[in-house]
Amino acid sequence: MALDYYREELKKTASSLAKSGKGILAVDESTKTIGKRLASINVENTEENRKAYRGLLFTAQGLGDYISGAILFEETLFQNHPDGEQMVQKLNKLGIIPGIKVDKGLRPLSGGHDLETFCSGLDNLVDRATEYYKQGARFAKWRAVLQIKDDICPSKLSIKENAWGLARYARSVQESGLVPIIEPEILMDGSHGINKTAEIQEEVIKEVYMACQLNGVFLEGTLLKPSMTVQGADCEEKADPQKVAEITIRTMERAVPASVPGIVFLSGGLSEEAASIYLNLMNKLARKANWNVGFSYGRALQHSCLKAWNGNDVTAAQKALLARAQANSEASKGLYKAGSQPSSDEALFVAGYKY
Repeated sequence: MALDYYREELKKTASSLAKSGKGILAVDESTKTIGKRLASINVENTEENRKAYRGLLFTAQGLGDYISGAILFEETLFQNHPDGEQMVQKLNKLGIIPGIKVDKGLRPLSGGHDLETFCSGLDNLVDRATEYYKQGARFAKWRAVLQIKDDICPSKLSIKENAWGLARYARSVQESGLVPIIEPEILMDGSHGINKTAEIQEEVIKEVYMACQLNGVFLEGTLLKPSMTVQGADCEEKADPQKVAEITIRTMERAVPASVPGIVFLSGGLSEEAASIYLNLMNKLARKANWNVGFSYGRALQHSCLKAWNGNDVTAAQKALLARAQANSEASKGLYKAGSQPSSDEALFVAGYKY
């Protein structure tokens, strides 16, 4: 089996990605989504501008001290930097492992509630992953999305369908040598409390690992990318950061196998500062399992960076990026002091967030 051939490499790559004090930069926004980001600073969504922005991220000297991997959109994986060198080579020079978003987006789930989706992209995935591996990618990401609404969502159908999709994806890319990041995101949309989130999230993650077992996924060669366990964005009772940290870790302990080397949390609409504070508090708690608890942030690493760039200021952008990368590196060791690095406390939540 191809998986057996890659087993030791997968384990080594996963361990490198889950290295203490490091996290993953998610820069895998689709062309449409990066266009929204660029529009916020009045920059046109052209390939040249996308290349310029992402190119500055991958040439920030010292970024590899805090970042172990970078998730790319397919365009970027096969793209050259404006100076002519391959983007993947720029990352390799910084000691950052290139990764690739392999899913093809969300689709309506037939038989489910109007809000429910499944993630598409399993067709030809083994072949696509083989080409991504040849191009230099060593890990992959697939995002399933579930939403809480009263007692309607997520339905049992939605939970099972998305868990199965994540497991099929994970097994498929492992066949081609890529470490799968398994991402079952619980959206922040809704008015439910934190305990409801914890109940649903525990059920969802347990279902994911049951599906992984049935599919023969090699867990030591995977990472989990969950959302933090928080209340819905419209909930009037806001849990304090300490409670968020405690309930998130409790949920992970109840659902995530100890053989998974790392949990890299997504920021999911939290502000830059909140994402660092919550992660820091999680790493101050005693844990039953030895997984590395790190980060895989997109907006919470790039928000200030993008604003500082403003289409032309590379130096300011790289400085902002390094500040947030360092902050989250410290947070992943429980050493971050709130406000010690420049950050934005602007909430980044977007209702019904799509790539």
